[in-house]
Amino acid sequence: MDLKSARVLVTGGGGFLGSFVCEEFRAQGCEQLFAPRSVDFDLRSEHDISRMLVMYRPDVVVHLAAVVGGIGANRDQPGLFFYENAVMGVHLIEHCRLAGVEKTVVAGTICAYPKMTPVPFKEDELWSGMPEETNAPYGLAKKMLLVQCQAYRDQYGFNGIYLMPVNLYGPRDNFDLETSHVIPAMIRKFITARDSGAKEVVFWGDGSPTREFLHVRDAARGIRLASERYDESDPVNLGSGMEISIRDLAETLQRVTGFRGDIVWDETKPNGQPRRCLDITRAEERFGFKAAIDFETGLRETCEWFEHAVVSHSAA
Repeated sequence: MDLKSARVLVTGGGGFLGSFVCEEFRAQGCEQLFAPRSVDFDLRSEHDISRMLVMYRPDVVVHLAAVVGGIGANRDQPGLFFYENAVMGVHLIEHCRLAGVEKTVVAGTICAYPKMTPVPFKEDELWSGMPEETNAPYGLAKKMLLVQCQAYRDQYGFNGIYLMPVNLYGPRDNFDLETSHVIPAMIRKFITARDSGAKEVVFWGDGSPTREFLHVRDAARGIRLASERYDESDPVNLGSGMEISIRDLAETLQRVTGFRGDIVWDETKPNGQPRRCLDITRAEERFGFKAAIDFETGLRETCEWFEHAVVSHSAA
């Protein structure tokens, strides 16, 4: 796929990952790139999806739009997380088929993996059990889009690929404590506590679960490489291959942010999935992707962005 000559439409292009994906595609010479906003096209509406595809006539659709959040948001709104993610993806894939879109790239989620998946997570283990309870509705909704892409390939010759990015972080992330993921939530808590002189910061669980993180610019590059080079039905992990405990992550961010108080773990709150680390072999073998950004360097960049873009703006 030559992206320089292709008409590319990115759903969720104004979001965290989407903004970097658009930048990555443009940097590689993609001049006909469209990122319609939800205010103009509601992806829960089949009519709006059809209208969007007629208007932009894309050769490639990259589906990144999603309703996402941390453990608390998933626990409080499981029905919304299931319905909106499922309906957006199912309708979009169907209308891409009807419109004759040459290639559809779907961003899934590693929340689709079973709770007790052997580590590192291999794509072949995706159907070995149920996802972890707090994010199962979201994970299953996104997982059905893989089923749809594979079924459409078998019946219609539909070229849909399915990528599973690990937990992302980086500048422009969502730092709202009610809906953010672990890294931006920790950064906000540490910097707020540091600046206010608080003596402690409280985090959910006991700190024992492990996670893997991928810088958003690395993820954008992986999506671009897959869009150019990958045309198969197998799902593919996008990750860094580095596993870190939540406790070690907190201690690293405590050092990076300069917070000098105590870290307190609220063990009455859920931990989420016990371990999460991906086998990243398939992405490197199939389309040459390997993460490049050092983790602590990425964390420092993210903290600096938050302090400049959010804290200084609020103070002004």
